[in-house]
Amino acid sequence: MKKLLFILFIFVSLFSSCSEENAPTEETQNEPNKVLLLKVDYLTNTFQGGKETTYAENSNSFTISHQSVPATDFGNIKLKYDEINQILFDGDIIWMGLGQIHHPQNMLTANQFEAVLTADVVFPSTSFNHILPQSNLSNNYNQVWMAVQNLVKVRQYLISNPTGVVHLYLYTPSVGVGNPADWKWIILMKN
Repeated sequence: MKKLLFILFIFVSLFSSCSEENAPTEETQNEPNKVLLLKVDYLTNTFQGGKETTYAENSNSFTISHQSVPATDFGNIKLKYDEINQILFDGDIIWMGLGQIHHPQNMLTANQFEAVLTADVVFPSTSFNHILPQSNLSNNYNQVWMAVQNLVKVRQYLISNPTGVVHLYLYTPSVGVGNPADWKWIILMKN
């Protein structure tokens, strides 16, 4: 009988130590803080690529502010994730010229993003937030959204953060006699 109790004690001890070791901690239960940046052509509403970035700092909210230098000759726009003080986007805006995106670098091309094989359409449960809207331009967000809604990553973000706001920014690297063929919609989502 003592042997049976001893074996039972060893078994329970081993089982409970294994359970505690593999039990999810508060740290592992939370997903890493990630932001998905996607780029869509302004004229054709064609998805052109993007980048997912993981941040060490956590935040439950996702506020984006902007820092801009007007393009009298050479301008710039930076979009910042306020809660963790990180730059999400940095691009030149050039008068009678063409600026370039400095951050993020090494964006993946559109064909590097997996798309769903179904024909269903999903929309965010909240509204779109247009960062620095330009009243003289047509802003049909649904057409822009249709370019990315079928991406597996986008759907993962919608599931992970169903009440998250989808932020849109119209990046115009050429102004003055700017060429809309150079313009890009920048879409930002947090998981």
